[in-house]
Parts: sequence; structure tokens; C-alpha cells
Amino acid sequence: MPPSSCALPPTSDRYGQPQPQHRRRPPQTAPAESRSPSFPIPLHTSARRTALLLTAAAVALTASACSTSSNTHDSTTATPHRTAQPTPAAEPALAKHEALAQIARYSKINNKANAAGDTKLLDTIEDGPLYAMSSADFKEEAALPRPDREPYRPWSYDLHATDVYVPRVKPGQQRWFAAVTRSGSKKQYARMLVLAENTKAKRWEMVAAVDLDDPEQLPDITLDKDGYATAVDASSTSLSAPVGVLRTAIADNFATGGEKTGKKVFTPTEASRRQIKVHDQTTRKFGTRGTTRFASADTQFPDAYALKTASGALVIFSHTHTQHDAVAAPGLQIVPDKLDRAWLNAPAPAFTYTFTCSDVAAVPATPKPSSLLGYGCRRTDAKATGPDFSL
Repeated sequence: MPPSSCALPPTSDRYGQPQPQHRRRPPQTAPAESRSPSFPIPLHTSARRTALLLTAAAVALTASACSTSSNTHDSTTATPHRTAQPTPAAEPALAKHEALAQIARYSKINNKANAAGDTKLLDTIEDGPLYAMSSADFKEEAALPRPDREPYRPWSYDLHATDVYVPRVKPGQQRWFAAVTRSGSKKQYARMLVLAENTKAKRWEMVAAVDLDDPEQLPDITLDKDGYATAVDASSTSLSAPVGVLRTAIADNFATGGEKTGKKVFTPTEASRRQIKVHDQTTRKFGTRGTTRFASADTQFPDAYALKTASGALVIFSHTHTQHDAVAAPGLQIVPDKLDRAWLNAPAPAFTYTFTCSDVAAVPATPKPSSLLGYGCRRTDAKATGPDFSL
């Protein structure tokens, strides 16, 4: 299931409209800090939008084969020579109608998996950071009392409002494609999808689904004469900000409010401002009774996907960060919220949360700031840890 954005929980979405859900749970508001000496933790997450109608038929994948032949020469008379082997041509990862069929398959199986809370079934259509986030959602909801669980409402992507961007890949390279799907009465909401072929299982799985804050900021993706995209190395130094620089800047948005590298790497956008707002509000939520510190963590999913644009590249990637909450003095404790109960079941003086996130950024080829177009995070781990009263 697609993830939510990593932000303080709103009562409505950023467009001022009630926000429909992919999950069974409505948006949660942060509890008031009214307990003393124990106090609760506000949730570091927000809600998702529901996609629209599914219309597509399954299609069969096709493949072509080729063969070579050569003449046989007498070894005693033949003149030895070598011919350069031609570089294999890059071919589309799959046809556009096949890409739409894979999104249709995802929607169908995703509904079944969500309704049953079946992570094994979900594992057949999701991978990477998206599967980690969805699995965490299942775990979190399973820990809720049954009266707090809402019935699942099936949803699907509107394939008539979905543009697919299929890159050409060379033999041996992983096959993948991206898509931008739109929803809303005026198709004003947009989500970036990435599906990649699982080379072991030989099936297509969704690895990223990220809401774009402002679809108008999406750069023009370069297409060849046949309508196919061009893949770009996201770690290439030909880009003004390779993916490693992007991850460091995002971690800094959470850790310092962007004061070290975040505001240098990224031009102000709604997404980057939301990350900085998470830092500003969350680090002050306990007042004098506690502290919150964000920090970068090793990226669990290092794969990045990038497409050539008119000005550089559109990069879809994942990052991981932690949030450490601690009381400021002995005798105080933090009380886990009911949404924390999947991981935490008792008050403690400190907790450390791990967040898995997906991000979308427009990166120019020239030395200019990049634009963070959207991101989504889910808490994928939490544990009790010791506070450091010397800080």
C-alpha cells in the first residue's frame, strides 16, 4: 500500500480538503502534552490520498530472439583475425500498454492484501522501501484494538489519468519504469510510481509511490522519437546533486532544519518546507521536559531511479532517518501512544524511532539548487533506549 508523508498529523490535507485514505485509519491528531510526569509522543506521519478507477486488461509479455551464424574455415589456411563485438542496443524495459497492465495487476492484488492484512501476498507486488512501509502499516494496525480499526475500502489507480515513462535498458540491466498517476475532480493530485522487475522471481513489483506536492513543478521528462525515456545514473557527478548529496541534505532538513546543507542543496519547495517544519515543531514538542533529536541512518534501500529531463534528471530514491525522544530529567517517562503499541508497550525514559522514506527530486545538470518535489515516510521500527541527561 502506498505510504503516507512524514509530517505532523493534520486534520485535513494541504489543499484544505478532507483527505481520503488508502489505509483503514483516518488521520490522527497529536495528543496534548497534558500528562506529568509522563507524557505522550506526537505521531511523525500524515495521511494519504485515495487513487481513482482502475481500467485495464492484462496483456501478455512478448520477447524476441536472434541468432548468429559463421562459416567454417580450414585451420591450416585461415588467416586469424578478430572482429569487434557490437555493443548491445538498449531496448525498452517493456511496452507502454504492458506497463499499464502491471499497474492494474498491482491494484488488484494490493486490494486483496490490504483487506486481509496479508504481508506474504503483498510481497508479491511490492519490494524495497514501499514494502517496508506497508508491512509496518500492517503491524501497526494489527496492534490496535478492533474498535479502532476501520473497514478497508478498495481503491485503484485511474489508468486513463496515468502517464508511464519506460526507459531503454541494455541486456543484463534491471528493468524498471516510472509513472505519474493523477486523481481528484480536476486531476489536481499527482503521485510518482516506480515499478521494477524482481530478477529472481521474474515479476514486476512496486518499489516507490510518492505524492507530489505541486504537480506543476514536475519537470518535462525527455522522450525519444518512439516515446521512451532515458535512464540516468543517479550517482553521476554530471548532476549538480548526486543521490548521496540529496540524502545528506534531506537528513539535514530533519536534523538541523536545513541549516548545514539542506537549504544549500534544495531550493524552497512545499516538500522541503514540510521537512523543516517537522524539525521545528517536533524538537520543541516536549518543552523543558524532554528532547527530540533527528539523525541520518544507513540507507536500507540504496537503489535510486532517475530519468533524463530537459534540465537534468528526475530522481526517485529512499532514505532512512531516526528520531530519538528522551526525558530531560530522572523521574520522567514517555508514555507510548496507541499507534506506538506495535513496537512499544510500556513507558520508558527514551525511545528511538526509525523512519523509512521515499523521495522525489528534480536535479539540474548545471550547478543550481535541486527541488524536492515530494516525500513519504513511515515508522518502521521503534525501541526503548536510554536517555543522556548530560545533553
